[in-house]
Amino acid sequence: MNRFYEASINVLIHADAFIDKLVGDEVTALFIPGYAGVNHAGKAVEAGKALLRVTGHGTAKGPSIPVGVGIHTGTAWVGSIAGAGGAASDFTALGDNVNIAARLASLARQGEVLISETTCKAAQIHTDGLEMRKLELKGKSEPVSVLMLNAS
Repeated sequence: MNRFYEASINVLIHADAFIDKLVGDEVTALFIPGYAGVNHAGKAVEAGKALLRVTGHGTAKGPSIPVGVGIHTGTAWVGSIAGAGGAASDFTALGDNVNIAARLASLARQGEVLISETTCKAAQIHTDGLEMRKLELKGKSEPVSVLMLNAS
């Protein structure tokens, strides 16, 4: 896991991401426009593909660890949160768009980057020839359209 965390952190820091949390086999990163810049969605997509590459996806040898990536773009509440009494605090993002990104990540198969249609538009990704899926996500009444990319 340390090798995965180190590779992930290096990719994400170089992509101007804010690393939200490392939990088990999951890394959550935020591409905040004020920090990552106006092309935050594009940087997130490139970082997702880079995560696959640094873990060996798309190589003859194969991955060192199976990784799937989910990316969604939208407004979220970002800031410090504190426990009862204010003793503990954390910096994180909350809201429906954060939940959509988490759901996409949980549905991404090994070697896939699932990108919401919203992110594709924000990143100005040309969708011709890309695989499109409609996914049923927990808590959403309508399917969410996503496109699938791989490490290349």
